Amino acid sequence: MPAIITDQIKILNCANFVSGVSTSDNSYYVFVGLPDATATDGDWNSNTPSPIDNFDNYNNIFDNCLAAKKLTPSDVKRVVRKLDWSSGSIYEMYRHDYSVTNLSPQTSSTNLYSANYYVVNSDFRVYECLYNGASPANSGNGTFSTEEPVHTDLEPRLESDGYIWKYLYTISPSDIIKFDSVDYVPVPEDWGSTTATGSDVKNASVDGKISVITINDTSAASYQFSGLKENVPVKGDGFGATAAVFFTNGKPTSVTVTNGGSGYTFATLDLDSVVTGSGAVFDVIIPPPGGHGYDVYRELGAFRALLYARLENTDASNPDFFVGNQFAQIGILKNPTQPGSNTIQTQSTLNTTYALRLTGATSENLSVQIDGDLTQTIGVGSTAIGKIVNYDSTTKILSYWQDRDVATGTPTYGYTLNRFTSTPGSGGSTNVTVTTTTGTASVGIETTFTGLSTTVNSRVYYFGRTVTNGLASPEFKKYSGDIVYIDNRAEITRSQNQREDIKIVLEF
Repeated sequence: MPAIITDQIKILNCANFVSGVSTSDNSYYVFVGLPDATATDGDWNSNTPSPIDNFDNYNNIFDNCLAAKKLTPSDVKRVVRKLDWSSGSIYEMYRHDYSVTNLSPQTSSTNLYSANYYVVNSDFRVYECLYNGASPANSGNGTFSTEEPVHTDLEPRLESDGYIWKYLYTISPSDIIKFDSVDYVPVPEDWGSTTATGSDVKNASVDGKISVITINDTSAASYQFSGLKENVPVKGDGFGATAAVFFTNGKPTSVTVTNGGSGYTFATLDLDSVVTGSGAVFDVIIPPPGGHGYDVYRELGAFRALLYARLENTDASNPDFFVGNQFAQIGILKNPTQPGSNTIQTQSTLNTTYALRLTGATSENLSVQIDGDLTQTIGVGSTAIGKIVNYDSTTKILSYWQDRDVATGTPTYGYTLNRFTSTPGSGGSTNVTVTTTTGTASVGIETTFTGLSTTVNSRVYYFGRTVTNGLASPEFKKYSGDIVYIDNRAEITRSQNQREDIKIVLEF
């Protein structure tokens, strides 16, 4: 049986997702990872592979994760396509009946939300095109827009170029900074509430009010009238709508709605009842449910959400975002839990790597090789191996990660992924061999150290997590939560004076 998933369920799903991010019942994190992408795939940066969506890859993503930033309610907004107004363009008009058999005239869209029927002006105001000058003379395609809409009237305005624009809302400066992008613009949250953007626009809306009637065809029209005919009734399931029709040589040449009425879900311009003749074909454009401006999410098709995260260590006590290394993977993680627990993690930032507190004569001036190896003999015939993410010679904290490659890919150390330990077994040692920029160095795990910080020259330096007996673990329970988004991209190297603004758009 033929069936479709409607656009409206997409809009509903998007609204539910935004609500889910905003509730205290959930914790959504934007994470970064995969610091050695080109070692995995030498062609990664020039031919970045598509992510793999299966449980096996999810586990690998967890292993390669570096850090995560929690999303707050102010970090997510519904967005729509960004269509900048430009003089000399032909914009499509809002219609209620675009379909596979009634394509939009400019973009050949089969549905309203793919048509270019709204714009953002140079002052970040959003307008909907209710009429674009479409007539039989231009085959219904419309005319060029030459006058930028700038008004904030609650009623649609007819401009000198023949376009009718409906003002919807102005994007706030704070939303421009966080949510404006090349392709998308944000839609206000809580549309129409008494304290939110759009309350006046929503309050001015009238369900089923007619704003536009177009002339489709006059080739067979023959009326015994010239000039302006007023009070032409609009018939349908609503009431009160009337129009004025101008005639030239017995043919209608323009229609102006003089009273929009209310309650229409279908309508016909009943010209033949007031003028002798026949033959003209008209379309009465039906507004969306509630009227123009009542529900901006439905009217503009807000089935996309933009999530914003800034990667920077703003708090000295929480240095979770490394510098000097790369990341090549971005994702969204829902509801990871606290280490060793099923309680949802709520920290604002997470360091998701392992770490060692080093000791030894060379640990203060150790220059490690990023993505190089570190190894520890933990017992007879058992070796732990990891890959270096970062080393801070001031705090003596070396961060690393371990994935399946350090077991299956290195048979020299055995096929078991062993963890580093401060209590090695018989035949083991707390010494660690580290790959440096010039070779290797042997240092030790400071097994007597436990704490969140260290003091050097009277200054406190924080680790961003607790070190216990010289070891630190990820600040979330590995493999917990749901990975709901994955994005592979060319490597990005982080530096001390750098911050990244990450904007992720999810389409439902």
